[in-house]
Amino acid sequence: MVEAAGTQPGRSGLSLVLSAWHDPAARIFNIDLLTVLIAILLPWSTTGVVIAAALWIFALLFTIEPRAMLRSLLRPVSVLPIAMFALALAGTLWSEASWSARLDAVGPTVKLLVLPLLFYHFERSPRGVWVFIAFLASCALLMVGSWLVAFDPDLSLKPYLSRGPYAPASGIVVKNYIAQSQEFVLCALALAYPVLTFLRTNRIWLAAVFAAIALSFLANMMFVVISRTALVTMPVMLAIFALLHLRLRTAIAALCAVALLAAVVWNISPQLRATVSKFFTDYRLTAIQNDESGIGSRLLYWQRSLQFFAAAPVIGHGTGSTRGLFERAAIGEVGARAIVVANPHNQTLNVAVQWGAVGVAVLYAMWLVHLLLFRGEGLAAWIGLLVVVQNIFTSLFNSHLFDFNEGWIYVLGVGVAGGMVLGARREAATEASSQP
Repeated sequence: MVEAAGTQPGRSGLSLVLSAWHDPAARIFNIDLLTVLIAILLPWSTTGVVIAAALWIFALLFTIEPRAMLRSLLRPVSVLPIAMFALALAGTLWSEASWSARLDAVGPTVKLLVLPLLFYHFERSPRGVWVFIAFLASCALLMVGSWLVAFDPDLSLKPYLSRGPYAPASGIVVKNYIAQSQEFVLCALALAYPVLTFLRTNRIWLAAVFAAIALSFLANMMFVVISRTALVTMPVMLAIFALLHLRLRTAIAALCAVALLAAVVWNISPQLRATVSKFFTDYRLTAIQNDESGIGSRLLYWQRSLQFFAAAPVIGHGTGSTRGLFERAAIGEVGARAIVVANPHNQTLNVAVQWGAVGVAVLYAMWLVHLLLFRGEGLAAWIGLLVVVQNIFTSLFNSHLFDFNEGWIYVLGVGVAGGMVLGARREAATEASSQP
């Protein structure tokens, strides 16, 4: 299996692509290219990702070795994503929602089934880094587009964002400012590891290039548009990097430098100050005036979701039940209290309302085993850890595991990085066992 994953000497990439019918190495190569395509499309298109993912699964079927696949599926890192999907499917049996609502609610968990397949494939493939490079390049292009749209909103593919209450999001080319901020934060902080590595090996120019790219992402968020979720979670992720990869004195100095830089940016960035001020104005809009707002409405969603959870604490109300519960709670209410949603904007509560404590246990167990998977050094371990940490903390304010863009970032990032880490550990174990 390992030999099939590599390219044969003297063979071009094009010849590998064209010989996929009879060459196992070519089939592996084509699957890698499809994964790269998914990474490129993810910041730009939802339909494109779905089509590419379907093609990826189809191509993978012809390369599966049953015994190796079974061993891979039996690992906790693979079992728990499957268990989350299985629970969502089983939850349709006790839900009182319509069948269309039940199946719609199962949909966001289907992508979790791709995680075990990515573990399996990238444990044998040597090209996982290609996927990270492709995602970085695609996000860099999106960042350039964001700067252009900030100066000329008519260039946006979503021009309606330049009008109405969400006018500050005029730096958005496609999708929305939450997804864009997620991608830019992830890229900027992922680059911290190679920058540090290049500095330690005296490759100053390479370190400067990667640092400049990272700072470009951060500058875009500070001066064009940033989500409040990213603003809250970015310091946590920076602190984790400092604690894991820097000496104590260096970490303290770096954090002080970041704090000083943040103070400077605060004074020169109206966009940053406006984003932070919305935390307080939103709360007052909902708490005092009963008007819909980002933070204030979330507090109402969370309060009601806790009540729903308390009414069915073990297995919840069933898949797709959330909207119906909010509809009943909104009877006789007005303003923000009359809003009906199918998503409480918190991953834990989203799971708890539908599948109770059982669902929360599966969710937290999955996050935990994926965190533990990325213990150790290396770029893949850092990227995987970063993706999991980002998903956990941003899911305090959104249901990001079930959202399309953020959920696929989790699946792709954890799946590819996890496969690389598992492959490296297997190779290390093989080498250790072969030594006398």
